Amino acid sequence: MVGAAIRAALLTADPQAKVFAARQVARDWRLGRLAWGFDAAMPDRPARPAAPELLPPNRMPKRGRGGSERARIALWHSLAHIEFVAIDLALDMAGRFGGEMGAEFVSDFLAVAADEAMHFALIDRKLRQLGSHYGALPAHDGLWQAAEETAHDVAARLAIVPMVLEARGLDVTPATRDRVRAQGDESGARLLQRILDDEIRHVAIGARYLGAIAESLGESAENLWIRLVRRHFRGGLKPPFNDSARSAAGLSLEACAALAS
Repeated sequence: MVGAAIRAALLTADPQAKVFAARQVARDWRLGRLAWGFDAAMPDRPARPAAPELLPPNRMPKRGRGGSERARIALWHSLAHIEFVAIDLALDMAGRFGGEMGAEFVSDFLAVAADEAMHFALIDRKLRQLGSHYGALPAHDGLWQAAEETAHDVAARLAIVPMVLEARGLDVTPATRDRVRAQGDESGARLLQRILDDEIRHVAIGARYLGAIAESLGESAENLWIRLVRRHFRGGLKPPFNDSARSAAGLSLEACAALAS
């Protein structure tokens, strides 16, 4: 059943094996090889490899001087960790809430998981070209806290994970892309552009489903988003915002401004 296959992918610790498992479950579901069923409970936390060491965000070491080899490796390692956790966030979204939300929801978030797996694989390959690999440096453990905080409510999960955490990438990725390009790394810049394009689509998926929930409650999507973020997310949104990317993803700029104040 699809729920059991998602659970198995979440409980796969090895990074390369998780990439394969996430893409496999998405492919098998798309091709009709998995029956509908969510009898298997999702784990409270996904399996994690022995490395990287997970630290609180305030204990993370500095990346080093901009443009140095150390700083470049630290940047790509941090991006690899974000994408690695994003695989599990998308899998958990499909597995935890798919039974109540329906087959299209499962299809959408398994496709997101497959995208995140590809992003991770490409960034890990980039790290290896730089003489490093995922797990070589510490990483922060803050991203999964949002999943734990919203495990009880699909609307809260949609409001926080795609529409806050992933949307933050829409704001910061263009500057990172431009900095990487200015350092002469055109292939890295193209990779970041590909990730940005995919993340706009991922945020849009989250916004669309939250909008449908808001409509069913007789509430505006903007008001529901603001209420859920204020209840479940520590700290407001941090401007400046990439208004064009956020608009393309279906986010209300008025709601973004309200959550930043």
